[in-house]
Amino acid sequence: MIVAQQPEPAAPCRLMRAEQSKRVDLEMNAAVYGHVRSCLGDLDPLGAIAFDTAQKQAAAFVIPGFLRFSAQCGHNATCHLDFHPQIVLAMGLKSNIIEGRIGAPGGRLDKALADASGLSRERIKALMGEGRVSLAGAPVSSGSAKVEPGAAFTIEVPEAAPAEAVAQDIPLSVVFEDEYLIVVDKPAGLVVHPAAGNLDGTLVNALLHHCRGQLSGIGGVARPGIVHRIDKDTSGLLVVAKTDKAHEGLAVQFADHSIVRAYMAVVGGRPVPAARTVTGSIARSNHDRKKMALVEDGRGKHAVTHFRTLELMNGSTLIECRLETGRTHQVRVHMASIGHALLGDPVYGRTPSSLRAVLQRLDFRRQALHAAELGFVHPVKGETVHFTSPLPDDMRTLIDELRN
Repeated sequence: MIVAQQPEPAAPCRLMRAEQSKRVDLEMNAAVYGHVRSCLGDLDPLGAIAFDTAQKQAAAFVIPGFLRFSAQCGHNATCHLDFHPQIVLAMGLKSNIIEGRIGAPGGRLDKALADASGLSRERIKALMGEGRVSLAGAPVSSGSAKVEPGAAFTIEVPEAAPAEAVAQDIPLSVVFEDEYLIVVDKPAGLVVHPAAGNLDGTLVNALLHHCRGQLSGIGGVARPGIVHRIDKDTSGLLVVAKTDKAHEGLAVQFADHSIVRAYMAVVGGRPVPAARTVTGSIARSNHDRKKMALVEDGRGKHAVTHFRTLELMNGSTLIECRLETGRTHQVRVHMASIGHALLGDPVYGRTPSSLRAVLQRLDFRRQALHAAELGFVHPVKGETVHFTSPLPDDMRTLIDELRN
């Protein structure tokens, strides 16, 4: 904390960001001190602050220390408080946006942002990977990029997720269950596990209630039993492990690509040839960190999708995709890469103009993708099991419309 020797004008009764990097002006007199104390007095330092250790330490300064500082400065005209974004977060303000300017000499972007924001370099890089860091208004993804002093930055810090998912009574469609694993038919719109933006109401919350907490711990407290995932707006079959032995056995099969997985999808246009194999490595897009993209060999993860035409329809095609690998958004990225994106896909697709009225009339607002088939060797009993799931009502209605 730095108290300036030369007082400068400041707005009364509130914190204001100053022109100087990493500083705010704080005007404090006896009347203002009383106002600040009344504002901070309602905060519960333990209950209101649910952030990481560094932020809790900041809170320890803010609540009692800030009041002591206020009392000491109560009769001074103006003081300057060295600004630290974690203090703002710890004070319980609703904003989770850190904004400022790079103050250090030019160097690596991740280090400069860590110095300016108080976050660790690893946290900065993780937030970059999620598309939450911007420089001069443009998203940035490379921590090693060079940056000049004075550059404006914005960092979005998501709310802290709960340390452990909680059980919730959410209806489940159970296809198979024994003491080792459970196979569910997930509806579109249901997130698989808690994460920032979806802290509850997920498949994991439902499974914890249904299985009375008896799920494999390998996935950690936030993802118990989760061996693989399908997108929120993709419907269909998912296997979840109840025991660590089952989890390990399933993980081996997913790793060696021996799991049988087939998806039903509706794509725009008519693929030629009617059946083919799409191969291409998949990684996070350099231009939009919320999207995946095909990348050059040697980067990303190798991905292979085999598809075949099942039915030609009005301006569209019903296809079956069999996955040799299982990468994030694999079917969506691969089909879009050959010019036949999934209908309704809000990220990778552009609905053909001739079909927009159909999707709007049906209020179909998701990618037309359903995990229809799942087969594997039971990781404990050793027997081969195979499950199928019929198309959900929304996709069946869409297909009926397109046939006409």
